[in-house]
Amino acid sequence: MPLLPWIAALVLLAAVIAMRLATLRTYRALERLRPDMRARYGRFISPAGEHRTAIAFGDHLCAIPELLDCEPFERLRTAAERIAGAQRSYIPGHKAGATVSYAELHRLAPELVAFYLSDEVARICSRLFAVAVQPTPLHDQSSCSLLVYERPGDHIGWHYDHDFYRGRHFTVLLPLINQRSGAPGTSSAQLEAQIAGSCRFVPTPPNTLVLFEGARVRHRVTPLGVGEQRILLSMTFCTDPRSHLLAGMMRRMKDTAYYGLRALWS
Repeated sequence: MPLLPWIAALVLLAAVIAMRLATLRTYRALERLRPDMRARYGRFISPAGEHRTAIAFGDHLCAIPELLDCEPFERLRTAAERIAGAQRSYIPGHKAGATVSYAELHRLAPELVAFYLSDEVARICSRLFAVAVQPTPLHDQSSCSLLVYERPGDHIGWHYDHDFYRGRHFTVLLPLINQRSGAPGTSSAQLEAQIAGSCRFVPTPPNTLVLFEGARVRHRVTPLGVGEQRILLSMTFCTDPRSHLLAGMMRRMKDTAYYGLRALWS
């Protein structure tokens, strides 16, 4: 029996194991950073902002305008602005844009991670959906990510946010930049959701917290126009962070469309 195919298979297996072990070491290093983040950056949402009334767009979608005071919002916006070289992804007929993963945000913009991990955001989501939630795991690169729409035509088509966990799963968006170049108002890209059999546009000016149960709300973002920019912090929360093996494999396959093949080792 020829040895070459077996040698090639063993080399490939060794490479996969090595990449997985390197990823686990990275996660352990990131885990050590997290306890200090909340204390370092302080409270983002004031008590008044935390209890602000939400605008309901349906049973599973709502929004809170002007969530943050000026200073904490400016900190988050500045952190988003300084990130360059985001991983662009293109799925013909469905998606064009750039994404910065959870692991990368720990290094490039820890302020954004600290906001995601803050008790206030989890409490807001728990209050509005009447169920206790928590951040999704560190190895899920979509747990907290930066979505960057910066080229004409950047968009994402109709979809649900699939739930890869045993409990319920929620998506929380905070637009940080949404502008036209040299003109007032927000960009022409809009969040559109199907609610009770009809389509509705959900306003997403900067500093508006949008919360929805992605597995139950079909949604999309319409294409960006020329000279426009739209950057959002995307966060996910769940009621039970445990996941089945098959669901974890499916999540990794999905993430390759956003973060490249390295997501397979997450």
